[in-house]
Amino acid sequence: MSSNSKKTGKGITIYLMVVFFILYAPILYLAYYSFNSGGAMHSFEGFTLEWYGEVFQDTRLVIILMNTLAIALFSAAISTMIGVAGAIAITHVRSKQFRSALLTLNNVLIVSPDVIIGASFLILFAAMGVKLGFASVLISHIAFSVPIVVLMVLPKLQEMSPTLIYAARDLGATRWDVLTRVIVPYIAPGIFAGFFMALTYSLDDFAVTFFVTGNGFSTLSVEIYSRARQGISLTINALSTLIFMVTLVLAVGYYVMNTRATTPGRPARVEAGE
Repeated sequence: MSSNSKKTGKGITIYLMVVFFILYAPILYLAYYSFNSGGAMHSFEGFTLEWYGEVFQDTRLVIILMNTLAIALFSAAISTMIGVAGAIAITHVRSKQFRSALLTLNNVLIVSPDVIIGASFLILFAAMGVKLGFASVLISHIAFSVPIVVLMVLPKLQEMSPTLIYAARDLGATRWDVLTRVIVPYIAPGIFAGFFMALTYSLDDFAVTFFVTGNGFSTLSVEIYSRARQGISLTINALSTLIFMVTLVLAVGYYVMNTRATTPGRPARVEAGE
């Protein structure tokens, strides 16, 4: 029985290694040639940082980078605030059927194809006479980020014991005190996780952004697509590698925060320290 389980474990490990290799091989291949002094994606001639230097010397690219970061930070911050409020509101809904309906509507936005979401926003903005640009991209990113934040925060709210709120009220805490001193500190890991996830999704998004950009405004994902269509350039490799590294750092940050939040025994050690 133990030998069978070991064989099964090895088989699963090999399978996962193959899957991850298939997923990451193209990215590693792209990153590898971003350091090629030969200027092409074949016959690696030597190591160079020339292409990374060109990325930061390109004024248009730097402006687009700043636009992308601004959109990501603003959308993540606003969607986090809306998502936290929405998650708290959902937990206070007494009707189970209505609560399930709200969660279903929230999940539908997550699983809906980005093309559908982008086209819907394009039609909406056109009907309302909204000019495509910074505002249209920001609103779209907030819209698809809010459901993600809700899903990150809800588990922490469901873990929270109602006795904490009752005790705070018995001690004379107002609703605002309960929210800011009890609820928010308890669900803080979920809030930060939701913020990082929203930030990552905003940085990576292409499909929705492609539909709602205009008036000379662009993001990195759309710019990379536009340049890639014009031909192979190792500047694109360098830029894509930088984006991947930023996304990787955000994902690792989310993992670390989630691990700390779920580590058993942490509350006990904190209380002992106090």
